[in-house]
Amino acid sequence: METDKQSLPEPLRAATAHIVAGELAKAEAILRPYVHDNPVDVNGIRMLGEVGLSLGALRDAERLLARAVELAPDYDAARFAWANALYKRHRYADALVQLDQLLAKEPDHAAWITLKAANLVEINEHDQAIPLFEKIIELHPDHRQAHLSYGHALRAVGRVDECIVAYERCIELDGGVGEAYWSLANLKTYRFTDAQIEHIESLLQNKQCPFRDYYHLLFSLGKAREDRKDYRAAMAAYVKGNQVRGRNVPWDGRAFHDECLRLREFFTPERFAAHQGQGCEAPDPIFVVGLPRAGSTLIEQILASHSQVEGTAELADMMALARKIAAKQRRDDPSRYPEALAESSADQLAQMGQGYIDNTAVQRVTDAPYFIDKMPNNFVHVGLIQLVLPNARIIDARRHPMDCCFSGFKQLFASGQGFTYGQQRIGQYYREYVELMDHWDAVLPGRVLRVQYEEMVADTENQVRRLLDYCGLPFEEACLNFHDNTRTVRTASSEQVRQPINRSGMDRWRPFEEWLDPLKEALGPVLERYPLES
Repeated sequence: METDKQSLPEPLRAATAHIVAGELAKAEAILRPYVHDNPVDVNGIRMLGEVGLSLGALRDAERLLARAVELAPDYDAARFAWANALYKRHRYADALVQLDQLLAKEPDHAAWITLKAANLVEINEHDQAIPLFEKIIELHPDHRQAHLSYGHALRAVGRVDECIVAYERCIELDGGVGEAYWSLANLKTYRFTDAQIEHIESLLQNKQCPFRDYYHLLFSLGKAREDRKDYRAAMAAYVKGNQVRGRNVPWDGRAFHDECLRLREFFTPERFAAHQGQGCEAPDPIFVVGLPRAGSTLIEQILASHSQVEGTAELADMMALARKIAAKQRRDDPSRYPEALAESSADQLAQMGQGYIDNTAVQRVTDAPYFIDKMPNNFVHVGLIQLVLPNARIIDARRHPMDCCFSGFKQLFASGQGFTYGQQRIGQYYREYVELMDHWDAVLPGRVLRVQYEEMVADTENQVRRLLDYCGLPFEEACLNFHDNTRTVRTASSEQVRQPINRSGMDRWRPFEEWLDPLKEALGPVLERYPLES
């Protein structure tokens, strides 16, 4: 099923113009009433679903796109968008089913192969994914997205020189250079040339620069200027990048505060005592929680170097369980989480825990008895983890608030993490995180192991031994030589954890201090616990 844009109804043409301009909220405001009034218009449904994907309303988007395919099974664009929604919701096996249906019709379709390979990457099947990217590039040497995704896969397995070639080739091709430039910047070890910086700045000055390219280029320019110690120019680029990206990645500080308050009110010592001995007994998971850029990848790499531990990824399964308990049909519906847990029986809690173990099995490729779930946002779900998986280990990766927050402020995330796009946002988020972790410490004393990044750097061996003791693991020398581990790493710290531990990640905020008053103000009393001398 093909659609001629000129034949679209006027509301859909207007929505298309807003989408091209990056005005997603305006597009949604047109599309939502249109779909309500035209409930079987598959073009409108698909467009609203794709806008939902871009806005992070993944559940709504998946529902809409599945409906479009139900109405028009041969609408390949809708099926592909549905597969993309499943991919973004971490339902990789389901996404692969849809992609295999598409590829049965057109085996050499580059975009479909690319998304299939991306799904394989997410379940650590790099040996299957990388040849698919190479096939696309052989069939379509100028396919920009294929070069970009190929670079991501190469980076994950540590083939950095080859990944740089892939990113640079992507830049040579027409269109969409912003993400390729950011991918180079995000290597952390890459340094831009004068010519590349001039190219980035010229693209930013072009009024026709696509919205997605624009914010990627701003963060790239910030990194380039920071590397050259032009801190004023770097900060200007970071601030603008956060402003631009933050417009389409909203974050409600009041709602998050209220959520944390509800968690503290619900998860009491009496609540945990009432469920003592319940839940799934599996000891397999080791949760590493905290904030992004707090040292969680370092902890994961150390633990994954142990013969009894497998590193996986930032798994969304515990967050998905919380959403299921919340039982929200629409974004504006009130959440039933965590209060609905009060109605859960011992059998139901055990089933929830076992469901997590079953759902994450696809991520495990070795027979190691323990595995790591490095989703940082799980700090809000420590109480849920205790109820459904009482034998799991939970490690809080913590870093000095100024370093942690400024590092997050500079980072452009692939999706979500809207709390990072502004100094006030991330400062409040860190403060709420500390208060909630204080609560878990009070109601579950000794349950969570806190690992301070600065202490790990200063006294590595003792901290590693402490970490292993908490996990009930014997000491292994490989955990001190974590940088020699060739495992796949798919986070912003991938190159850093392939180097011996050092102080290079500390005090990176200091050259920017004169512009960080909003962050200090937002952190408030938290800074009193962490003096500025980190």
